[in-house]
Amino acid sequence: MSSQEPGTNGIALTELQDRLAADIATAGGALPPDPELAGAVGCTMFDLPGSEDLSLTVLLSHANLQRLPAQALVRIKSRTDHRRYLGVVTAGPFTEPDSLKADSQILVAVATRGANYLPPFHGRVQVSLLGEELSDGSLAPPRLRPLPNSAVFVLSDPESEKLLHCGGDLRLGLAVGHEQVKIGIPSQEKSVLPRHTAVVGTTGGGKSTTIAGLVREAQKAGMAVILLDVEGEYTHLHEPTDDKKMLDNLKERQLEKGGIPAERMTLYHLVGRDTANPQHPHRREFSLQFARLSPYAVMEILDLSDAQQQRFLVAYDLASELLRRLNVFPQKGNAAQERLALELDEFERGYPRLTPALLLDVMQACHDHAEKPPKDGRGRNKGKEESCAEEPSRTFRPRCKYLQTKEGQDELRKLIHANTIPSHPLSWRALIGRLSRLQRMKVFYTEEKDGVRPLSYKELLQPGAVSVLDLSDTGMSELNNLVIADLLRGVQDAQDDAYTAYEQSKAKDPQTVPPTRVLVIIEEAHEFLTAERIERMPILFEQVAKIAKRGRKRWLGLVFVTQLPQHLPRQIFGLVNSYILHKITDPQVVATLRKTVSGIDEGLWSRLPGLAPGQAIVSFPHMTRPLLASIDPAGAKLRLID
Repeated sequence: MSSQEPGTNGIALTELQDRLAADIATAGGALPPDPELAGAVGCTMFDLPGSEDLSLTVLLSHANLQRLPAQALVRIKSRTDHRRYLGVVTAGPFTEPDSLKADSQILVAVATRGANYLPPFHGRVQVSLLGEELSDGSLAPPRLRPLPNSAVFVLSDPESEKLLHCGGDLRLGLAVGHEQVKIGIPSQEKSVLPRHTAVVGTTGGGKSTTIAGLVREAQKAGMAVILLDVEGEYTHLHEPTDDKKMLDNLKERQLEKGGIPAERMTLYHLVGRDTANPQHPHRREFSLQFARLSPYAVMEILDLSDAQQQRFLVAYDLASELLRRLNVFPQKGNAAQERLALELDEFERGYPRLTPALLLDVMQACHDHAEKPPKDGRGRNKGKEESCAEEPSRTFRPRCKYLQTKEGQDELRKLIHANTIPSHPLSWRALIGRLSRLQRMKVFYTEEKDGVRPLSYKELLQPGAVSVLDLSDTGMSELNNLVIADLLRGVQDAQDDAYTAYEQSKAKDPQTVPPTRVLVIIEEAHEFLTAERIERMPILFEQVAKIAKRGRKRWLGLVFVTQLPQHLPRQIFGLVNSYILHKITDPQVVATLRKTVSGIDEGLWSRLPGLAPGQAIVSFPHMTRPLLASIDPAGAKLRLID
């Protein structure tokens, strides 16, 4: 109606406005803006019966609705008591009409009948308190709660990054809800990477992109990176990406494309096996050292029965003693070798210079001894001494050079007849068959052949070196397990030696450079450390656990990558302190992780099943709280990526 039309009681609208203005003037004029609300985006609401500790509701005006996205950090200035609190948005922003219920009949009718009516509305977010801000800027656990109608202010990105302590020289990505808050890992802090990391998520969630970026950043920071690649995904990390989506995202974030410098990356593959990138400029074959493997770990990997284990240990002891008698190891007069032989812990590693060929020869001799001695021409069994002298000539065809001499065979014969050899040739034959299968892989280094040498762990631990072990053509998980067991043990020994030398030098020269920081990444960790496998291979797991515990003091960090975290045992999660969680849709897996990973609020857990590719929940010890991150795109080329 016009300004001259009568109102509901016959009074003109202009007259009503005049009366209202007069009443305002009589009351002293319009109220000035509340100075405490200057610059605020909203105010705290009264608590409700369902309110929870460390959580409160903040109401926003229509104009400020988009200023508090999820994960935004806020400062709350409590009225009256003037306490200051810091919090983070964990849910919302939600919209609510000012004077109606959101499901009122009029709004339902408007929405369903296509009417053009939008009532005034406001916003609502849920904020979790991080702590009370003290006068020196530090945070303390909150003893009280902000009072109702307290002003809420948005923190700037620099303030947020400082508060979240989420920075680091190894950049991962950006915090969702912030334009410029970078999430990184401090490579110089022993409390972060050396305490080990798990990267989990379903296929297509972005794990490979995360790992590629982590490798690149770690290499630039001067770390030595060792990547166990079971599918050949990372064999082209020295090449820049040609994926259009990656290139667009890199341009958007103003990041450079490019891979690991070719001269700093080496691609290793097992002898006799192919690699997914035969054109790599620095490609090397390597063999395994059987003597580095604990005999108990070998028994577990071969899945030997109790009877086979008994015979394996008998043959192992005989082979070790034979090497001693033949002056192979320890050599007479070599004090260092004699000390090593005396201090050897077979739960940690195997006997030096022992090979599968020698062990098979000893097993074959034990098998022949267990069989009935042959009969002479008159049909009677030969005597013990006579049969003993002829045993090697019946079926014994030595593989090892140490037994291709009369001296070696005589010493073996003496050892066999001086010890109690288990009977039942069938069990010996079964054991020989299992070890022969391992021998036929032809992946173990032997001195009698000028073959491919084992890995040089000192070379792997050079600053800024990236070593990718391509296991895509091994063909069997047992072989992968052998490689991983050999590698972990070798890296630990090399790092222990480097750390011992550092401590000795530091006592004389405080400026001595500390050992290289090492990062070992195990792809498809569920194939190596499943709960079922650990039950059958406790010795192997104990080795991994010991490496993990000692690695925290030796700058040796492990990264377990898996798309099936439900197959990893709780013991593995007990070794891990940092997590990068990509999309996980299985509710049982999410429930298991919720019991394991602390500090992640309900809002983030609810987002986990619906995360987009490249998004991840990141939790590291140096961070104030876990964050939802948008992982940076990979600048290097990846195989098997759609």
